[in-house]
Amino acid sequence: MSSKKQFSNEVSHSNHPSTVDDDVVDETPALHPTVELEIQAKVDLNNPEAVGRGLTLAEEERLAAREWEIEQTRARWDRRQTSSREARTKTAVEQSSIEATREFKKRAGCVNRWADPEEADPREQLTAEQLGVVNREAGRIQSKLDAWSRAAISRRLAEVVADGNSMMSAVVGVFEEFQQAPGTVIPIAAVSEVSRREVSIEGRVKTLWEPLSSAIQQVGLIEDETGTTKFTIWAKSRKPAVREGERVTLRNVAKSWYGGRVSVAVTGWSELSFPEREAWWAE
Repeated sequence: MSSKKQFSNEVSHSNHPSTVDDDVVDETPALHPTVELEIQAKVDLNNPEAVGRGLTLAEEERLAAREWEIEQTRARWDRRQTSSREARTKTAVEQSSIEATREFKKRAGCVNRWADPEEADPREQLTAEQLGVVNREAGRIQSKLDAWSRAAISRRLAEVVADGNSMMSAVVGVFEEFQQAPGTVIPIAAVSEVSRREVSIEGRVKTLWEPLSSAIQQVGLIEDETGTTKFTIWAKSRKPAVREGERVTLRNVAKSWYGGRVSVAVTGWSELSFPEREAWWAE
């Protein structure tokens, strides 16, 4: 009897919490979404394909546009084996270059009328007698200047004569102009008269002597029919060695002066050639 009464009291106690339980405070904070989360939720709702990529709608659109652009660039519309795309591109580039050159020459014609492509050939503006003299003198000049063609010299002579100069002054001026042009082999006697810092000469090595500095590879004298000058080959130029009595062509050698006399130096920009060696290999 007492046990049943005790059990009844326990059940009654569990169904009616004590006043102590009513005073317990729940300290768990309430969670609210941030503004960024709300924005992202709206983006994900309106653009389900972007979910999981962490992108806004604008970023997703830019990414899609970039992927489309890459795909279009990669996909070539003309995939035939016999495609003429390269040839057409080359033709377009060449045509553009020709037009740019022509436009440049037209502007240059404001200073020199012979540079204008629309200007008539100066040889057409000469009399038959003048043209005959021009062609004869052009052949004579060309025999002394191997680097220039007779046609180029003839045209230049005709330009000078058509400008009103006498034939004699035209021949002298054109010869000096072509002789002193960059890359033209000039006589050794004319080295001191050329205003350029670099010249090209050809001659025979007269003598060599021992350099006084380790920075010099070779030093000696070179001569031709017009004169003799000193030459120096710097070690850093890494050029082939020359031998006494050997014929050599020195291109783009630097001029220098010492004690009132001109000399030349072979640098890394210079070029050496040996006509007699090349003739031997050609046999």
